Amino acid sequence: MSVVQRLTGLHWREQGPIVLVGMGHGATHWLLGTFYILLPFIARQLELSYTEAGLLVSAVHMSSFGTNLFSGLVVDVTGRRVPILVASLSIGALAMGGFSTAHGVWGLLPLVVLIGCTNNLWHPAAISYLSRRFPETRGYALSIHALGANGGDALAPLAIGAALLWLSWPQAAMAACVPTLAVALILFIALPRSTAQRQDGGGGASSSEGMSLAAYWRGLTALVRDRSVLSLCLVAALRTMTQAGLLAFLPLYLSNDLGAGPLYLGAALAAMQASGVVAAPIAGAWSDRIGRRPIVLAGLSASTVVVASLVLIGNTEVFVAGISVLGFVLFAVRPVIHSWMMDLTPPNLGGSATSLMFGSQAILATTAPIVGGMIADTWGLVSVFYFLAGGLLTANLALVLLPLSAKTETAEP
Repeated sequence: MSVVQRLTGLHWREQGPIVLVGMGHGATHWLLGTFYILLPFIARQLELSYTEAGLLVSAVHMSSFGTNLFSGLVVDVTGRRVPILVASLSIGALAMGGFSTAHGVWGLLPLVVLIGCTNNLWHPAAISYLSRRFPETRGYALSIHALGANGGDALAPLAIGAALLWLSWPQAAMAACVPTLAVALILFIALPRSTAQRQDGGGGASSSEGMSLAAYWRGLTALVRDRSVLSLCLVAALRTMTQAGLLAFLPLYLSNDLGAGPLYLGAALAAMQASGVVAAPIAGAWSDRIGRRPIVLAGLSASTVVVASLVLIGNTEVFVAGISVLGFVLFAVRPVIHSWMMDLTPPNLGGSATSLMFGSQAILATTAPIVGGMIADTWGLVSVFYFLAGGLLTANLALVLLPLSAKTETAEP
């Protein structure tokens, strides 16, 4: 048994689809990361208030929620996961390219909406694809998917922050769409359409096999009546609300309160995301062995403490170190929650379970930038961090009340 197989449960030859889907996920977050790093420059040029900037961010999450209303159904009924992944990336890339020709906030708004659609059109197809193909190492497979997200979020601030030293923000947006289109082409050519080649040797199911609408609605009804599923959706939503608030207001705090320039700002946000790159595969593989709950509880508890402590830091370098620690514990939790949800739901409803979870996340993530913007306009940016820490504390309480499930409390035999 190779070192790779011993650590991950998979031979390196079996990991191609995981790497490809993770790379695609990175491309969707490259677009989001680009938007967040451009936001202070957009707000400055258009003279937006914090509330208006928060509203622009909320448009991403509102459109994500709207996409969730149909994306899971489309994935589960059609079963055409790979074409949906390619379409998702293509839509987002074209929207980002459109930033360069948009005029004013109302010209940007529909493009921001399309970027939000891209993000949550991607997740039901990608998470259900990996979950069906790698059921015995689901935590690891989805951790690489999450690692791709952190990679995209880390690279975008560095690359776009550096580009902004020479380019205007519309020009930087045009340049950012090119890598995403390239990844979409790679997935179209190289990603297997079938989930049949699983490491457990089972027959699997073709990703092109769907289900009838009647069977879909019966399964969905049972899903939304499951207390464990709904409780986990709440935990995921509260964690994502905090993440959305941090991504919106950390750049503004670093730029406006701590005086960070574009390159330093990009490096700081990249440091937070890079920590997530390290944490995700460790947490995912470990959760396959010891269960999901202890990993999620530890990560959320540590995140609560770190977010609450950030407001006590006045030194820029120490603040960057603090958000690096935050990235490690906050992003470690994400793939484990996704794996936990897939553990609780039937394989043929993986897309809809993902949509339910991400729809819940989008609802609270939409409120965070707006409420945070109003808090910042009224009491200052520092107060936003107390609000976000409160969200994480609530997530901890919801997790403690989550019903026990033998299926996810311990590792598979």
